[in-house]
Amino acid sequence: MSIATTNSPFNEAQIQLLNQLLPSLDIYQKAWLAGYISATPQADITSNVETKKVTVLYASQTGNSQQLAETLGERLRQANVETTVVSTAKFKTNQLKKLTNLIVIASTHGEGEPPDNAIPFYEFLHSSRAPKLSHLNYAVLALGDSSYEFFCKTGADFDQQLEKLGAKRLISRVDCDVAYEEDAARFIDDIIEQVAQVNVPTIQSNATVNEASVYTKSQPFYAEVVDKFVLNGRGSSKHTMHIELSLEGANLTYEPGDSVGILSKNNAALVEQVAAALTFTDEKPENLQQQLVTKEITQLTKPLFEKLKNYSKNEAFLALAWQDYHYGRDLLDVLTTYGPFEWTSEQFLALLRDLPPRLYSIASSQLANEESVHLTISKVAYETDGRERLGVCSGQIAEQIEVGDQLPIYIHHNPNFSLPKDETPIIMIGAGTGVAPFRSFIEERAERQQTSDAWLFFGDQHFVTDFLYQTDWQQWLEDGALTDISLAFSRDQSTKIYVQHRLAEQAEKVYEWLQRGAIIYVCGDKDAMAKDVEQTLLTIIKEQGACTDEEANAYLTELRQNNRYQRDVY
Repeated sequence: MSIATTNSPFNEAQIQLLNQLLPSLDIYQKAWLAGYISATPQADITSNVETKKVTVLYASQTGNSQQLAETLGERLRQANVETTVVSTAKFKTNQLKKLTNLIVIASTHGEGEPPDNAIPFYEFLHSSRAPKLSHLNYAVLALGDSSYEFFCKTGADFDQQLEKLGAKRLISRVDCDVAYEEDAARFIDDIIEQVAQVNVPTIQSNATVNEASVYTKSQPFYAEVVDKFVLNGRGSSKHTMHIELSLEGANLTYEPGDSVGILSKNNAALVEQVAAALTFTDEKPENLQQQLVTKEITQLTKPLFEKLKNYSKNEAFLALAWQDYHYGRDLLDVLTTYGPFEWTSEQFLALLRDLPPRLYSIASSQLANEESVHLTISKVAYETDGRERLGVCSGQIAEQIEVGDQLPIYIHHNPNFSLPKDETPIIMIGAGTGVAPFRSFIEERAERQQTSDAWLFFGDQHFVTDFLYQTDWQQWLEDGALTDISLAFSRDQSTKIYVQHRLAEQAEKVYEWLQRGAIIYVCGDKDAMAKDVEQTLLTIIKEQGACTDEEANAYLTELRQNNRYQRDVY
């Protein structure tokens, strides 16, 4: 089939070129070309056509939702859809009434809580001030972790509230577990089809195609361990390791506040025990242990727990509630206590999700360590029902990994926890391994020769055995990269003292720094430390600012919205 001048808008020279090219293209090349052309602005053709507009809102704690929102935004623009991608923290709520198409991509933080940057928008949407939205079309992509009870709750809440306000779904909500890429990709394709009514092939930029070092959890870089030592002193109840990984040849870059994702493997002894405890209605696979090495067997997620019941006739197990049983226990506990189960090997393996990567805050500056990255990892070890349990990754690194071994890694960028480039004062609050990103912050400042105000609040159990990176902090205090330090060692006196107590003691100075524009960073345990620190900050703001509880909350909300209150909690 050839193009003729009589049935096309092309001149004779253009037609000759097209007729030479088109017959040589296969179906995939033609599809790509069609998508590329449709993604190219057509000002002359579309000038009289109403432009479709979409707003993509992201609620992100560690950057995953933001990355997906930006990907969706790029795809929509390729399809000639006018698209705005914005954080829920920056979105003006009075714009809701003006939107016609809204896509929300939201992660769930902690126990069903919205990410920090989404709290004001979340509260507005659930308040009496939220407008009727019968004019709005919407869709929600929810990210979560099924090991938590309130899996994808933030996304579900957004979805239900938008519907309650009268908005109409473009497509059904999609809930993603930690391995979210495949489900998220389908969601993006469905949105493109619904909004743009075309199927636009993904067009990669030359920078992406030619980048030789795009490492992900599906294609990690194998980094050599060049140093490993325990940071705690003799007699400590903790086992905190400093790990240095070589990035030589990877061309990987990272910023202070980013994390390293490690693809770990299950403990060999645990895998052997699980395999031995399993019985099937068919033949046991010869490679069963090999398959279990990279499956999630150390956490009893709620979805897994409920699915296990489909293959059990044990009345005690069927009556058991996940909330009452799962903490501190694993799959082996269920198999040995409530087995046998009636399933084929294929049915059993289909229940297990892949081991999610373990993320660790980077403890070094790349300005000071061009081809290496440092991590601070605490060995997780505890006993339940007379059996010792180990953290999957921390146990592997503590007991199996030595200098010279390799770890599969990738860099996880976190734009929501970042060091300012200017002289803005910073207040860093961390306990235990939560101090890791602050080591990267101060090492970066030392390389930049910055001596503006930087204050570290650090806490652990004992000064003598648990003052992590003590000599580093002392050197940086002397050089001026760190200007203030407040320490809280909880077990060195009869009354336990934590970082929030040191904050309260310095209330006047902390508030004065805030009034000068300081950024507050909090890193560490989300369930205790982070909540106590936030309550202390609210008390400081209320008392030092002579304001009401409502005004103090509004002050802290404003800090969040202006990226002056950043948290990396777990």
